[in-house]
Amino acid sequence: MYIFSIMKKITFSLFYILSLGCGPCLTIREYSKEDILKLREEVREMFQHAYDSYLRYAYPYDELRPLSCDGVDTWGSYSLTLIDALDTLAIIGNYTEFNRVVDIVLQKQNFDTDINVSVFETNIRIIGGLLSAHLLSHKTGLKLEPGWPCNGPLLRLAEDVAHRLIAAFDTATGMPYGTINLRSGVPPGETSVTCTAGVGTFIVEFGTLSRLTGDPLYEEVAYNALKALYHHRSPIGLLGNHIDVMTGRWTAQDAGIGGGVDSYYEYLVKGAILLEKPELMSMFKEARQVIDKYLKKDDWFVWATMQRGHVTLPVFQSLESYWPGLLSLIGETDTAMRIIHNYHSVWKQYGFTPEVYNLGTGEASSSRESYPLRPELIESIMYLYRETRDPILLQMGEDILRSIQHSARTPCGYATIKDVRDHRKEDRMESFFLAETTKYLYLLFDPDNFIHNPGVHGTVINTPNGECIVDVGGYIFNTEAHPIDPTMLYCCHEARQGINISEVHRIYQILEEEDNIQFMTMIDVSVNNVSTNESDSKVESNIAVENILSKVSDAEKNKLKQDELIKTETRTGYVNIDGTEREKSKNETTLSDIVKERINSYYNNTNVLSEQDEESKDVEKVFPAKESEKNIEIDDITVAQKPQETEHLQLPSTIKAKEALKMLPKVIQDFLNSDWKLKPKCEPQYMLERIRKEKKYPDHPDVNKYQLLLTPAPSFLQRISLAGEFLNKKQLEI
Repeated sequence: MYIFSIMKKITFSLFYILSLGCGPCLTIREYSKEDILKLREEVREMFQHAYDSYLRYAYPYDELRPLSCDGVDTWGSYSLTLIDALDTLAIIGNYTEFNRVVDIVLQKQNFDTDINVSVFETNIRIIGGLLSAHLLSHKTGLKLEPGWPCNGPLLRLAEDVAHRLIAAFDTATGMPYGTINLRSGVPPGETSVTCTAGVGTFIVEFGTLSRLTGDPLYEEVAYNALKALYHHRSPIGLLGNHIDVMTGRWTAQDAGIGGGVDSYYEYLVKGAILLEKPELMSMFKEARQVIDKYLKKDDWFVWATMQRGHVTLPVFQSLESYWPGLLSLIGETDTAMRIIHNYHSVWKQYGFTPEVYNLGTGEASSSRESYPLRPELIESIMYLYRETRDPILLQMGEDILRSIQHSARTPCGYATIKDVRDHRKEDRMESFFLAETTKYLYLLFDPDNFIHNPGVHGTVINTPNGECIVDVGGYIFNTEAHPIDPTMLYCCHEARQGINISEVHRIYQILEEEDNIQFMTMIDVSVNNVSTNESDSKVESNIAVENILSKVSDAEKNKLKQDELIKTETRTGYVNIDGTEREKSKNETTLSDIVKERINSYYNNTNVLSEQDEESKDVEKVFPAKESEKNIEIDDITVAQKPQETEHLQLPSTIKAKEALKMLPKVIQDFLNSDWKLKPKCEPQYMLERIRKEKKYPDHPDVNKYQLLLTPAPSFLQRISLAGEFLNKKQLEI
C-alpha cells in the first residue's frame, strides 16, 4: 500500500503542475513552423554525425564504438547498422546515399555464413530493414526490376535471410528457438527457452514477405507462433516472460508489458491492421482487459505473477514507453496522454529514462541505471503528436533532443549513457539509434513528411496484377521503426496455398528407395507377361500400377493419376529408377536389365553409366572393395536384398561410459546427450504441411469479425480504418 500511495502522489503532483497551465511553474512553449523545421534540421545533423562516424570508423562491423572510434560485431557480423539505417536515409531525403548503400548491400552482403545469430534481432533489424528499403526504393530513383514491388533484389535478399531463420520454428509447439546458425540451422545443444517477444515478433515482417512473394510459409509459421502463445496463456489470461518452445512450459512466470514481452502485444495490433486479421485485434483486446485489471496501477504498469496476478515487481521499464503509442493506434488517445506524462516525468528527473525505475522509491534501479539511446518514449510522442498536435509533445521531444546532444554526443558518434544519475558514457552506439531514435525525432519535427500522409494523395504504379495505388499513408512501423506500406502488400497477391509436397515426396520414395526396386520389377513383369498387342500392354501396365497404388489413399491415387508422376508409357517406353525418362536403346533392353545395369555399376564400378565414372573411381580409392565383393553377378531381382546383420561390438560397461562422459566439458556432454544426430534437416514445406495438418491451435472465434478492424484510429491511419478501403468484397459480406 505504501508503494501505491507514493505512485498516487507522483501522479497527483504531475497533474497539479499541468493544471497550472501557463503559470510560473510550467510554461508550454509555442512552436512556429520555423521553430519545428529548425529542430528537424538539428535532428538531421545528429543522424548525419552518427551515420558518418559509423562509415568512417566502424564499417563493415555491426556497430560503432563512439569512445574508441572503432567498430565491433554484435548481433551477426553483417554490417547491421548500415542495413538498419537504410530506410532512415530515404525518410530524411538523402536519396543519393540510399541508392549508393543499396548497391553496396547487394554486392557485398552474403548471409551464407557459419555464424550463430539471434532470430528475433535478425528478423526485426535485417529482414525489416531490407523489406522497408525495398518498398521505399521507388521514391529514391533507384532502378526497379519489372514486377516491382512483387519482385526485386532487396526482396530476394530479405527472403533469403527469412528462409535461413525458418528452421528455428521446427519445434514441437511451433514457437521458434532464440538462436539460429545462418548456414546449418539450430546449433547443437541450443537452449529451447526463449522470451515471449522472441516468439511473437514475426507476423509483420513474415506476413509482408508472404504477401509480396506469394509464399504462404512465412506468414503461417509466424501466425502459428502467435496462436501458440495465446494457447499457452494462464487461466487469467496473462503471459509469462520466458517459455520452453519444445514443451510449452513457462520458465519465467512474471507477467508485464515491458522487456521480454513488449513487442508481442505490439505485433498483435500492427499485424491485425497490416494483414487484416481481426482475430489478432481480438487477442490484443482480451489481453488489454487483463493487463488493465492486474498490471495497471494509476497509469503505471507493474509486473505480476501470470497465474494469480499478484504484484511482484513495482517498477517502470524504459522499454514500456511504447505502450502509449500503441494505444494511439486503436484510438485511445486520452489514456495514452495520461500515461506518457508519467513516463516523461521520469525523463525530466534524470535527463534520460533508466532501464528500470523503482516506483516504490522513486529512483533508478541500482543495477539497471543505463540509457542505451532507446527510442520507445520518442516513438510514443511522435504517434501522439500526429494525432493531437498538442505542443507539449513537441516540448517533450525537444527535451529528449537536448539531453542526447548534451550528454551522449562524442567526436565519433553518440554513446550509451552508462548511468543516468551522473551521465557517464559507455562505449556503444546500438544500431537502433539510427534506425529508430533519430527517425522518430525527425518525423516528430517534420509534419509534412510523406510518412504522415493521411490518405489525401497517392501514386499509381503498374504491377503484374494491373494498376495499384501506393503511397497513400497508413505506414505500419515494425518494432525497429522500419515502415511498411500496407497498400503494396495488396499490389501483389494473397499468400498462395502452396503445393502438397508430401505427395510429391511419396512418389519419389516409391521410385528411389532401395526397398521399392520390387515396384519397378513388378512393372517389368507385367509388361513381359502380356501379349505383344500394344493396347493389351498398356492395360496390364496400368493394372500393375493400380496394384501398387491400392496401398495409397484414394486422394493420393487421384493426385498421382492427374499429375502423371508415375509413367509406364513414355515417349520411349522406358523410365529410369529415379523416374526420369530413358532413351530407348537399339537392342530394346527391358526395364529389368536397366535396374541390373545400375546395380552392377554400383557394386562392380563398371563403365555402364559414363556420368558416374569419376565418382566411382573416387569411391574405390577411399573404400576399396573386398575380393569377395568384386564381380558380383546380379540375377533377376524380385525383392531388394537386406544387408546382413553385422556382429555387434562389445561396448564398454554403462558405468565406465558414464564416468568417461563426466570427464568431458559440460558443453560437450550436452552436445553428446542431445538428439542432434537423430534430428532430420528442417524441410520448410514439410513443416508448413504439418502445421496445417495438425491444427494444434484452433482458430480464434473472431477470425471473421472484420468490424474489429474498424477502430477509431487516429487520422494518420484513417484510410485503413475506413470500411472498404482494404477489406475485399468477401470480407465485407462476412
